[in-house]
Amino acid sequence: MTQQNPVEEKKAPHPAEVAQAYAEVAQRASRMLTQHLEKAARAGVSAPTDELGIAKAFMDLSSHLLANPVKLAQAQMSMMWDYFSLWQHSTMKMLGVPLNPIAAPAKGDKRFKDDDWEQHFLFDFMKQSYLITARHLHDTVSGVEGIDPATQGKINFFTRQYIDALSPSNFALTNPEVFRETVKTNGQNLVRGFNNLLNDFEAGDGQLRIRMTDTDAFEPGRNVATTPGKVVFQNDLIQLIQYTPTTPDQYKRPLLIVPPWINKYYILDLRDKNSLVKWATDQGHTVFIMSWVNPDEKLAHKTFEDYLQEGTLAALDTVCAITGAKEVNAAGYCLGGTLLMTTLAYLTAKRDKRIASATFFTTLIDFSEPGELGVFVDDASVTALEKKMSERGFLEGSEMAGTFNMLRANDLIWSFVVNNYLMGKDPFPFDLLYWNSDSTRMPYAMHSYYLRKMYIENRLREPGGLELCGAKIDLSKVKTPCYFISAIEDHIAPWKSTYMGALLPTGPVKFVLGGSGHIAGIVNPPAANKYGYWTNEKLPAAADDFLSGATQNAGSWWTDWQQWLTALPKGEEKVAARVPGDGPLPVLEDAPGSFVKFRLDTQKKA
Repeated sequence: MTQQNPVEEKKAPHPAEVAQAYAEVAQRASRMLTQHLEKAARAGVSAPTDELGIAKAFMDLSSHLLANPVKLAQAQMSMMWDYFSLWQHSTMKMLGVPLNPIAAPAKGDKRFKDDDWEQHFLFDFMKQSYLITARHLHDTVSGVEGIDPATQGKINFFTRQYIDALSPSNFALTNPEVFRETVKTNGQNLVRGFNNLLNDFEAGDGQLRIRMTDTDAFEPGRNVATTPGKVVFQNDLIQLIQYTPTTPDQYKRPLLIVPPWINKYYILDLRDKNSLVKWATDQGHTVFIMSWVNPDEKLAHKTFEDYLQEGTLAALDTVCAITGAKEVNAAGYCLGGTLLMTTLAYLTAKRDKRIASATFFTTLIDFSEPGELGVFVDDASVTALEKKMSERGFLEGSEMAGTFNMLRANDLIWSFVVNNYLMGKDPFPFDLLYWNSDSTRMPYAMHSYYLRKMYIENRLREPGGLELCGAKIDLSKVKTPCYFISAIEDHIAPWKSTYMGALLPTGPVKFVLGGSGHIAGIVNPPAANKYGYWTNEKLPAAADDFLSGATQNAGSWWTDWQQWLTALPKGEEKVAARVPGDGPLPVLEDAPGSFVKFRLDTQKKA
């Protein structure tokens, strides 16, 4: 007697069911396309324009390539020789001869992690063929002589986008994992994926907004941004949060954190185990953090001066009023650090010494080498952006998020294309990606000023280059002790660029280089014991000299920062713990407050 398997094998869908599913998806897509075209016609949408000057950049590339046909022919012959080597290698591999690959993916390239990319002859051939072509294409366009650096930067960046888009991992028939899933489900994965694609188009109101995570899985105050505290101040631009003490006494100097308004503050308070806010509170700091508003057209007129007055200066006044402290420690992350340094220079001009120390997390102050973000910031592109912002009063958060995602397209775009649209899976719930998708807007007046005065004109580094609220901003007069922490793999604020900013103030400066990138390099709690960091007692003029003479340390820079803060004059002085609401200002609401809960992708308060 044959024993029946207790687990019944899942049957493949009937061909008629598959056909019906395809028909329903096709009808839905047709309806959406018709609605989108009708909406565009009513809105008078014109043909797309080349705001970034991409076409001109590649026309320049073509003319310079054709001007040196010998070099172009050499590049083509070199690529052909690599193809010949690959064909020979593949033939020998078919015969069972073990050989090293002609082209191998870079370490950490997750696109080719499936075993079949190496073990299956056909997929291995496609992978290596792609890698050979990608390398030669990149080397050819980046090695052209006579092109100005700004144009060359655009060419390199958008060539990489093209190369990444054409990876065989991004197509159903050339990705072994997708191919197996398609055969296994009779194409149901592609039907689910197409439905996911249409859902993302609908959520983006006709624009594709790729879901990176399950946005219903998290909520600020419930399972992210959970450190207990109270909102103790609010104006048009910020809510100020004071956190509940966890120690019987606290350092006399409170800690004010200035996060970037380009993202929400809770990257520093995601979960208990990696929250810088909670860790600093547990060390005995009275922690305050600014939660920026997610602006709409009503705040279009808000300027960079407003962000100074109603942001950092208002927060500083409030912290001092609540605690009675005459001095505070301040820290700024990324764009928040740029504003913090501006604030320091303003206070210096006003002979105001309330900020006793300043810490800068991955902060650009000298914008002469802004990295790949510079591709999107020149006079023509900013002028076009200003036109858009003037019409609606702000820069849409999804546009800025899309720009940042392009800097790491394989990880932040194409991996989700494969998972969501080809594999037909829902994105995995992940708190960091929830935060990353929780985008924010920028007011027209402020963002225009920031792009022009900082990125294009680089005026912040010039003594007197900016005048804000009646004060000339001169960083060379800033003598406040400063701690700079940057990340060696940062693609948003390259560490060598942030290092140049650390040379501008003339007081005591400590520069520390952390491991990993813009987020993981900062959100690196001691308990994780990851990445490490480099320190150097000297601050040489060149970043490379700093690193060559630096000492590598294990663990987290957080402990080094804590030691630096307490080693400052009067840095170890303590007072009884300060409880939110005990000061002269009343509690407005519980942390994380209402500002942070407004999500643009749902257009409602969570």
